[in-house]
Amino acid sequence: MKKRILIAAVIAASILGGALFGGVLRETPNAASAEIARAEQQVEDFQAGFELNASTAAFVQGLQSKLAVDEHDEHAWLLLGLAYQQRARETGDPAYYSRSQGAVERALSLDPKDAFAVSGLGSLALSRHRFAEALALGRRAHRLAPTVARNYGVIGDAEVELGRYEDAFRDFDTMNRLRPDLSSYARVSYGRELRGNTAGAIAAMRLAIDAATGALEPTAWTHVQLAKLYFNHGRYALALRETRLANRIFPGYAYGLDAQAQAEAAFGRTGAAIRLERQAIDAIPLPQYVAALGDLYRVTGQRARAQRQYELIGAIEKLLTANGVKTDLEIALFQVDHGISLRHALERARLAHAERPSIDGDDVLAWALARNGRCAEALPYSRSALRLGTRDALKFFHRGMIERCLGRRATARTWFARALALNPHFSLIWSPVARRYAS
Repeated sequence: MKKRILIAAVIAASILGGALFGGVLRETPNAASAEIARAEQQVEDFQAGFELNASTAAFVQGLQSKLAVDEHDEHAWLLLGLAYQQRARETGDPAYYSRSQGAVERALSLDPKDAFAVSGLGSLALSRHRFAEALALGRRAHRLAPTVARNYGVIGDAEVELGRYEDAFRDFDTMNRLRPDLSSYARVSYGRELRGNTAGAIAAMRLAIDAATGALEPTAWTHVQLAKLYFNHGRYALALRETRLANRIFPGYAYGLDAQAQAEAAFGRTGAAIRLERQAIDAIPLPQYVAALGDLYRVTGQRARAQRQYELIGAIEKLLTANGVKTDLEIALFQVDHGISLRHALERARLAHAERPSIDGDDVLAWALARNGRCAEALPYSRSALRLGTRDALKFFHRGMIERCLGRRATARTWFARALALNPHFSLIWSPVARRYAS
């Protein structure tokens, strides 16, 4: 497996041309610091634990048993905290975030200078959508261990959500130079996607798949991310292939089931899409899955069932909020899309934008303003949402609706045509609207 990773790094150097936004995959320094060696050992212990037990749940149980014997084992507390974060991703249960915080903070109390524990709290803050906090923790970890790659990932992820893209791209570049692996390749892919470089994004995500080291959930996750790249650019057959691979690798995988449901819906197979989305919700009842199922019911004329799904989202939001997860941007988008409490949704969109002044924050605020009839005010935010050159059909559609609202019908048709050319089935609700207005 290590040989496979080395081969992937060599392929990256040739395919990616040795640069993300100005030079990646330069040779890692020969002399690793003590901090690098320790942090990398912890990463390897963490990954090895998963592979040895074949499941995160078994890994958690093993660590809990170890800590029952020695509650002063800082290393075990840290690994347990990270395993809880993985369990949150696998199960969708936000209670694992609170457990992770307790375990990592316990590790940090035993060793206040453990940079890996600090970055663990940073990754937890990212999962909870607390990006300013994540940035502060990432920088703190970086001060403790300036040459550890993981810290650059935490910092860069936070910077993306805070709209500091050039800083983020530089940090991803440094991360990939220090340690080319699944995490860094995935960030390369996302950075290229943001810049509108679809081919580069796909190439980098393929490298992430090669670097997944055989761990089941991470491997499935990379296939889902590749599927999303294909889907977002209208390549539905390839998207379906990747989602099926993900679901074979990690059966019952909610992220794979949801992505496969989207691909099936794009082919018009709404019955299959509904079955898959139900399975995704049974595995992890995330708000976006519940909303997607509601939309599937809506477009198939099952209005009462759709409404029941929409009403569930409020209960899920309360559970997430109780465990420290901020959801203003996502819930605002849902409300705006579905015409629910539009004035309140606009207030939430403003709050979310203040905390996440990213292109997504810009786009949701623009859409909320437009749906409230404030299209002149919406236009600058829509322009800002597209400032990186991101190829996103939904953002193109929102821009078209704003232009149409302002009476510029010809310009609006151009934006609708761009959205449909990129991804004809970008939205169950809004794609038909785009087709109607594009003609």
